[in-house]
Amino acid sequence: MPANKQKIKTIAYWVTTILGPASFVMGGYLFTTHGAQQVETLQHLGYPVYVLTMLGICKLLGVIAILVPRFPRLKEWAYAGFFFDLAGAAASHAFSGESLFVIIQPLVFLVLVMASWALRPASRKLASK
Repeated sequence: MPANKQKIKTIAYWVTTILGPASFVMGGYLFTTHGAQQVETLQHLGYPVYVLTMLGICKLLGVIAILVPRFPRLKEWAYAGFFFDLAGAAASHAFSGESLFVIIQPLVFLVLVMASWALRPASRKLASK
């Protein structure tokens, strides 16, 4: 790949990673500290409050896994976890009768997570056999 295209791909990777997976730091913090809006939303969706702690810890661990160098298999699991988290959030909002705007919000982050995964450098991928 030409150097200019590689540079653009690297920039696109970091932009999508910061806006997507790395943005889970704030969500992870609010979930683990049981932010008022997060508690209200989960109760509205019919989930018990302890799910916030579980999801918050997983979000924070996922961000660490994606941002630190090496550990490509762990990165794959983190990306998969973010995919299921965001797809599940969109489905939960849809099944609870939320507006299209609320349903689309996690899907926007899902697109960013998928772009980050697709653009990740070779050093962050599992080696093909």
